[in-house]
Formats: sequence, C-alpha cells, structure tokens
Amino acid sequence: MIKFPAFSMRNSIFARLVFTYLIVVVPIILLGVYLYQWSYHNASNDITRATVKQLEYYLDGLNREIEWMELQLFDTVEDSGLNKLSATWSLMDSAEQRESLNELLSRLTSFQNSSPYMKDVSVHIRPINKTVSAVNAVQPLDEVRFHTFNTRTGLTGSRLRLWNGKLHLSASKQNARNGEDPIFIVQIELDSEKLRRSLNQINLYKDSGSLLILEENEYTIRSHPQSDASILQFVQKASSTSDNEFRMEMNGKSYHLNKVYSQSLGLSVAAYLPEETVKRPLSKFYTWGLLFALTSLLAVVAFSYFSYQSIHRPLLYLVQGFKRMENGSLNTPIEHERKDEFGYLYTRYNQMLNKLQSLIDQDFKQKMMMQRAELKQLQSQINPHFLYNSFFILNSLARTGDLERIELFTNMLGEYFRFITRNGEDHVPLSEEVKHSRIYSEIQKLRFSRRIRVQFDELPAEMERIRVPRLIIQPIIENAYEHSLEKMAEEGIFRLTFEHTENEICITIEDNGSSISDSDILALQSRVENTVNSFESTGLLNIHRRLVLTFGAGSGLKLSRSELNGLKVSIRIRREDTKHV
Repeated sequence: MIKFPAFSMRNSIFARLVFTYLIVVVPIILLGVYLYQWSYHNASNDITRATVKQLEYYLDGLNREIEWMELQLFDTVEDSGLNKLSATWSLMDSAEQRESLNELLSRLTSFQNSSPYMKDVSVHIRPINKTVSAVNAVQPLDEVRFHTFNTRTGLTGSRLRLWNGKLHLSASKQNARNGEDPIFIVQIELDSEKLRRSLNQINLYKDSGSLLILEENEYTIRSHPQSDASILQFVQKASSTSDNEFRMEMNGKSYHLNKVYSQSLGLSVAAYLPEETVKRPLSKFYTWGLLFALTSLLAVVAFSYFSYQSIHRPLLYLVQGFKRMENGSLNTPIEHERKDEFGYLYTRYNQMLNKLQSLIDQDFKQKMMMQRAELKQLQSQINPHFLYNSFFILNSLARTGDLERIELFTNMLGEYFRFITRNGEDHVPLSEEVKHSRIYSEIQKLRFSRRIRVQFDELPAEMERIRVPRLIIQPIIENAYEHSLEKMAEEGIFRLTFEHTENEICITIEDNGSSISDSDILALQSRVENTVNSFESTGLLNIHRRLVLTFGAGSGLKLSRSELNGLKVSIRIRREDTKHV
C-alpha cells in the first residue's frame, strides 16, 4: 500500500494557495460585490419610484382631459340649438336649416379644438338623417356609426369605447318613447397619434419606451411602433396583474417594467427600459471601480505569479515527461530537488518509467508477437474444403465452356489467395478488407446461387480509410457458410451491413440458420469475452483478440440471435481509437 510522505504546512502548496486566496482576493471581491449590489439596488429603486410617479402623473393628466371631454360631450347633448334643430327641422325653411347646421358645425369645431387629444367630433341626428362632423362637415347619416354607438352591449364599465382600431367617447339623446332609437348621438374620436406622442413624455431615458393599454380589449398604443412585439406581449400579460414592477428577459437582454392602472379610465400605462439604463447611475462610482480594478489586477498578477511558480511550472515538467513517454522515450526521468507534493509525484513518475520499461518487455511485446503469430497462422490455414469446391466449380464451368465466367472466377480466386497469403502490413484500410470479403462472398454465390440469397451492403465512404487488422470479416463469413448455410435444406439468407456513429463503427454479419441454440450462442460469447486470458486460437477468438489488442477494451466481437433467426456477429470498433492505428 502506498503511503504519502508527511508534509509540513510550510511546504504544502494547498495551504499556501488557500492562505493567499483568503488574504488577497476574497476581501476585494466581497467588498466590490457588496458595493455594486448596494449601488444597483438603490439606482433601481430610484428609477422605479421616478417612473411610477411619472406614470401616475400621466394618467392623472389624461383623466382630466377625458373628464373635460365628457363634460363638453354632455353639454352638447343638452345644447338647446341642437335639440331645436332635431325637433323642428321639418318646420324650418332651407335658410334656417343651413344656419342651424352652420351654428352646430361651429360649435363642434370649437369643441374639437378645446383638447389636443380629439381627432373629430360628430353628431349623428336621426330625425334629419344627417351626420355633422367637425372634420367632414355635413354628410348623410352614418348608419354604421349610429348603430355602433347606439348600444353599450359588451362593455364592462369602461368610459372609453374601442371601435375600428380607435378610442371613442359617446353620449346620446334618448327618445321619449321606450324602445326607439335615440334622437341623436354625439361621438368623439380620440387622436391615437397624439396619444402616442404624449407617451414620449414618460420616456425619461434614451432606450426606454411606453405603452397605453385599454385593459378591456388589450388595445395598445406604443410610443415606439417599431418596438419588439414580444415586449408588447409581455406587457399585456403583466398588465393583468396587480404588481407595479416586473423583470423580463428578451433576446438576451434584461428589462425593467413599471405599470400603473387607472380604475376610472380602465387604462394602464406601462414603461420599460433596459437594465443597462438602470446601471448608468453607477457611473458616479467610477473612481471606486477603478481603484477596485487596479487592486484586483495587482492581486491577480501576484496570484498568477505564485501559481506559476508553485503549480504551473512543476506541472509543465510532469506533462513534458508524459509526452516523452507517449513518444516512446522511457529512459528520461525528471530530475528534481523538491520536497512538496510535486517532489513526491516526480519520484513516483521516475519509478513508473522503470516499471513500464520492464512490463513492456514482459507483456506488451509478448502480446504483439502473439498477434502477429496468430495472423500468420490464420493466413496459413487455407480451408481444404473451400479449395476443393473452388476447383470443382472451375471444372464445372470448363465443361460447360462458359469462358466469361471462368475468367471472372479465376480472377476472383486469384485476388482471394493474393490477399490471404501476402506478407505485407498487419493492418489494411477497411475498404481492402471489405473488398476481399466481397470476393469471397461472390465465390460462394457461384456455389449456392440457387440456395442462398446474399445481401452485401456498400461500405460508407467515411469508413473506407479506417485501418483495421487483416482478415477480420472473411473468416466470419466463412464460418457462417461452413456451420450454418451449407447445411440448410430451405433457402438460406446471408446479410452483411455497416453502421457508424461518432464513437463506434459496427460491421454486422448474420444468417438465418437455425442449427445453433441460444445456449450455444451464450457459451460462444463467453469464450470470446475470456479470450484475453485464453490460449485457444479458433477463428472467432483470434479475430476478437486482435481487435482488442489493436483498439482496446470495448472493441471486439459481440454474438447474439439474429432477426433472421440465425447467428448474428457484430464487429465493434471504438471510433476514437481508429485514429491511432
């Protein structure tokens, strides 16, 4: 059991780092955070109070204007000249009618000019079938407006009426007879553009904006019509609550939102501004911020230098040692005189180098030699049964005089024996391994073309250059034919497919042979998984051992029951390890 040497607190890197951090960095950071939060909180509260006061002042002013309009509205309804005009129109001659209309028009014009928020004032008079407007003068009776403002159906007490995208006020002179239309209706149309401009007085800051909302219909007038629609949606949602202050995140920016509601008007007015604007009052703390920044910079420099001397440089020596080890240099120890934790690591690193040197000679080289020997053994094992059948097929083709197929078959047979007998590299591109396996499959198709159906997928282009050990696919195909497909009385099916992900590639060979039981598959899988500590050297175990030696744990063969009801063999190769082959 390894025991760490005892370290004094004076030599402990951990203790020195904690002490330096506590003495230099923490007080400055805590003080800076406290001052910033305190300043931000005060600035936010000041802006909120100022904004709410401004919103309340705006609504009070708007309410006074509406009350003035309503007063003038009801004065107009009770105007003697208008009532006389409505009652005695048919008794007047044309001159008196024109004079009465001109007097009414003059009154309406004066009425309109009495408030900046009135766009038009109209009187819809049923007895004379005329509409008199301060803007449009005398027109035929506007039946649509007359019937629209004749009823208050659907309203919930709001003094303002939304119609045709505009806000209106109205009052009517009721008929003495119940159930009949009013004698006339006085209608005021508010100027939405001037209301929008009036909202600019609320915008205390450059990036702020404001909205006027009719709660009953969620009708909104924006000070900035081009403002983000998502702000409008948030404000409309917020206006249904009783709070006066909100925070919202939108398009990566934070916003402050303040809202005030007028019960008498049924209106809310809201103002929003980016959080950056709230932080602007903190500019008066610039001197303090600069002082904190300089102090923090000095602390960072001092801490960085100490960390470099105590941690980074010693770690760099250790990293360089590991890089040399990765490149195969196991005879370059780290020379040192340190007595702290890194000194212990350097000593253990040097001991590890010596141990690795002996282990490589005893274990790794032995395994690599075994891998080469097993490959040579696999290459030298030419199945006599396959060789006999190949010559039998060649003889049959010669008898029939099929020269074209004889040429094709001999070429495939030559390519097959050239690949398995060559003494070149132990690893080949996957495209070559698949090509050899496809040739073997084509040779078998000549034998069993009527009994066995073959599905051999194309190799994906991104897998072609992956280097793999030689002879990892064809022996599995040979195993499928020899132990399963050749013995089947009905039609056999052989299938080879490819799959790949970021972490793994998989080559699947499966058949529909039913001669192997589930227990046989489990037993064979167990033998494959224990092949590292076994000296058995059959085809499947040989392939699995070479895959594990080449690509590491997690790679190799996996056996299971195929969807075709036969044996399914999956060749799995960890993708992250293929780059090192």
